[in-house]
Amino acid sequence: MTPLLAAHGLTVRYGSLAALDGVDLRVDHGQRHALIGPNGAGKTTLLDVIAGATRPVGGRVLLAGRDVTRRGPAARSRRGVGRIHQRPAVWATLTVAENVRVAALPHAVRPGRWRPGVARRAARATADTLLDRVGLHDLAARPAGQLAHGQRRQLEIAMALAGRPRLLLLDEPAAGLSATEVGVLVGFLRELPRAVAVLLVEHRLDLVYELCDTVTVLRDGRTLAAGSPAEIRGSELVRRAYAEGVV
Repeated sequence: MTPLLAAHGLTVRYGSLAALDGVDLRVDHGQRHALIGPNGAGKTTLLDVIAGATRPVGGRVLLAGRDVTRRGPAARSRRGVGRIHQRPAVWATLTVAENVRVAALPHAVRPGRWRPGVARRAARATADTLLDRVGLHDLAARPAGQLAHGQRRQLEIAMALAGRPRLLLLDEPAAGLSATEVGVLVGFLRELPRAVAVLLVEHRLDLVYELCDTVTVLRDGRTLAAGSPAEIRGSELVRRAYAEGVV
């Protein structure tokens, strides 16, 4: 079966520094896949390339078998890639509901059937559904700038899901969250439909092992190891890297 995401030989250079050096990655439909590794390993750079924010100097990115290497973030979004950044990115002056409606509007109706009134109603319905799902319905009328950090994270996830992604890229979603907020996040991610595949960058290995079925370890822009959580935990190569303080 054709994978949802296939990356082949991805290379990104900044001068003499190779942020990525021939990285391969495969994410199947519905898979929960984690990227782990030390700061500077290339994890966020890899997400940037997959999202279309950074163009590699070598390699290819395929979505459902289609080459999108030269496509930008907007085109990737239309093809089903959603992204959550390390720092929640919301429109502070808009209400919680308005943030999700704006994110939903371009995807509210099928191409060729655009009608402003129909699109607005569809975006409103999508926002109501997603705010219920992430637990923010009671805060729908509040300006997003007044939300706590964990609530902003929940809002950004709702905004990403408003784009109806097939692949959701999460860059350290648990960063800065309290233990309670992490529990809410884990519960929500666990309940995501399998129609949405997840590629997760996270330093908290307990969260990675709880949520993901496949783990790739990056080091110095290269793949150090890949396999199931059990295989990664049992890998002598990975254990040695941990002992050296690398991962």
